[in-house]
Amino acid sequence: MGAQRKHFASEFKQAAVRRAASGDATVLEVARELGIRTDRLREWIAQAQGSRRRPRPEGASAPPLSLDEEVRQLRRENAQLREERDILKKAAAFFARESR
Repeated sequence: MGAQRKHFASEFKQAAVRRAASGDATVLEVARELGIRTDRLREWIAQAQGSRRRPRPEGASAPPLSLDEEVRQLRRENAQLREERDILKKAAAFFARESR
């Protein structure tokens, strides 16, 4: 038995592409938020841009970003890493108290 293929409304696809293109979140983050595969979102983006070439595999290098885009991406990543670090600090403190 094969998995049933999901069909998405064109409005959903367009909204997903706009969200990914806004620069507020990475393609991976948008795909996770929407519950879709990353390669499917990349395909929609390529179609929206009029490009029929196949999307890059996940590990492939991305085209060079403008400085503003790179700064925005690095700031998002930095904020996420700080949040993860803070969560780990709190968890370590909690388990240290519990082990006493």
